[in-house]
Amino acid sequence: MRIDLHTHSSVSDGTESPAELLATARAAGLDAVALTDHDTTAGWGLAEAARPPGLTVVPGMELSCRWFPHDQPPISVHLLAYLFDPTHPGFAAERARLRDERLGRAERIVAALAAAGHGVVWERIVERSEGGVVGRPHIARALVEAGAADSVDHAFATLLHHRSPYYVTKADTDVRQGIALVRAAGGVPVFAHGLATKRGRVVGDDAIAAMADAGLLGLEVDHPDHSPEERVHLRGLAADLGLITTGASDYHGTNKATPIGACTTDADQFEAILAAGTGSAPFRD
Repeated sequence: MRIDLHTHSSVSDGTESPAELLATARAAGLDAVALTDHDTTAGWGLAEAARPPGLTVVPGMELSCRWFPHDQPPISVHLLAYLFDPTHPGFAAERARLRDERLGRAERIVAALAAAGHGVVWERIVERSEGGVVGRPHIARALVEAGAADSVDHAFATLLHHRSPYYVTKADTDVRQGIALVRAAGGVPVFAHGLATKRGRVVGDDAIAAMADAGLLGLEVDHPDHSPEERVHLRGLAADLGLITTGASDYHGTNKATPIGACTTDADQFEAILAAGTGSAPFRD
């Protein structure tokens, strides 16, 4: 089986609709794919309705979180959540707060860019998001359209990176609270791209062990942003902590060069996720 457990549609910061993403997954020969848009489940119904025969679709989400070290600034971390109950009151309320936080943050970034003469228009960006969660990739595409950047990657490298004067932080969920919410909703929490040092600061093994103590069930090991050495380290750490290991492309359509299915999850680990998730069921034949 070919299984990709981390993809994004246009409901968050991908470029393909849920239906188009599933068609891409099927054309790439995938047997199972997880839809994990940022902080929203709005694509679940669309994915279920558009699922090609023979393709298993795992309803999921990527939750924006923070790790708070005792003596350092907070570190941004992402938590993949699979097979949770989307109606769970506590988790639904936190997702709504995060979406509002993302929207306010994006509007502040755009206002600062516009004031500096970069030609982006907030109303147009919201329109192009098609009701999804507005994020920095939407702003990056607007910068490209305005001629202020050559590509989405160029926009991030020059205007939207963490040290840019236009960057705005957001109040993400404490990762241990996030883990607790996912588990309370019957879901399976997996730490996403935990050693992707090319993205910025990462947490140490002690933080991952603390997450495991808080109820984390898995580590995303095989990811395009992990070096071979980082993958070996994470696989060993997962074995030490008794965690499920996953692999995935983190597919974003044309917003990133990585193709769907670039990294995959072993079938036995996939079955472990399916067995652990009690809040919702995969969409399949």
